[in-house]
Amino acid sequence: MQTSWHNNSLFHLDYPLLSGLLLLFAIGLVTLYSAGGQNLDLIFRQILRFFIGFGILLLLAQIRTQKIVGFVPWIYMFGILLLLSVLIIGESANGSQRWINLGLFRFQPSEIMKLAVPMMVTWYLTSKPLPPTYGRILGALAIIFIPVLLIIKQPDLGTSLLIASSGMFVLLLAGLSWRIVFGFISLVICSAPLLWHYVLHEYQKVRIKTFLNPEEHPLGAGYHIIQSKIAIGSGGFSGKGWLNGTQSNLQFLPERSTDFIFAVYSEEFGLLGVLILLIIYFFVLSRGMYIALKAQDSFARLLAGSLTLTFFVYIFVNMGMVSGLLPVVGLPLPLISYGGTSLVTLMAGFGIIMAIHTHRRLLSA
Repeated sequence: MQTSWHNNSLFHLDYPLLSGLLLLFAIGLVTLYSAGGQNLDLIFRQILRFFIGFGILLLLAQIRTQKIVGFVPWIYMFGILLLLSVLIIGESANGSQRWINLGLFRFQPSEIMKLAVPMMVTWYLTSKPLPPTYGRILGALAIIFIPVLLIIKQPDLGTSLLIASSGMFVLLLAGLSWRIVFGFISLVICSAPLLWHYVLHEYQKVRIKTFLNPEEHPLGAGYHIIQSKIAIGSGGFSGKGWLNGTQSNLQFLPERSTDFIFAVYSEEFGLLGVLILLIIYFFVLSRGMYIALKAQDSFARLLAGSLTLTFFVYIFVNMGMVSGLLPVVGLPLPLISYGGTSLVTLMAGFGIIMAIHTHRRLLSA
């Protein structure tokens, strides 16, 4: 048997996956231009952040996953230290203490954990034969919930749920028994009263109550979701046309450039536009899972799979909350919403996925 490196991709980029990402970003810019009141400065800042993210993607795509395995525990510990630093010296805004001010810009350490947690859980589980034993499962849960609890403390429920799901996906892909999965779900359901009284903050409780009955406070807590549902419904089949969305142009729709940008897109491009967007998302997700299935070893396979499924959670939760099917938790629509740290983190994740694919070893006789 002779081993050779799969090296025929220029810059180690997976071009089908990259094409999907670029197409999503282009749709995002078109939508953001309308949602942001045709503000070109907003567009330029988003493009700059995308190029920073693309630079990180390009850098990570050049690194063989076997080379980063040894650094994974250090990356995880560094992220934990940063989360502890946020609780001590973090900068507060809108009632949340999530950022560290570095002078030129603010940095949100929880974004690191979106990559560090699935990497650490993957590193931990693949250091022993799979499927994991009960002891290894408990160890993996500890790795997941230490940063999750620190992020809940900030508080940032949306990011904590996303990070928890990224780690749980690794466990599922590692062969976790469905009996354990259903047992864990039952435990969460049974502990719901305790979570409600001792974990959730008052504004988070209001969001859940609003999700169940937004019409109870139509000009207060329920305003966001009511206006969002009006925007989505008024788009009809083909939409009102680009720049013609009344809910956004007349400023009825709050957070229209960030968390609720899907409502703007739906109003202007209608059901047809939503179906096109979903097809592109499905293509990116399918390509990510294909890369995971083709990965050479367990570490690469679990990591690529968990990062791809985490991307799915972004999409599912954002579209669900904007449509009124899920409580509002503050997650952006990936590559569409305006934002910096989440965009860069997503691009970094896809850089790792591309590295897994383009550096995989081909075995030949």
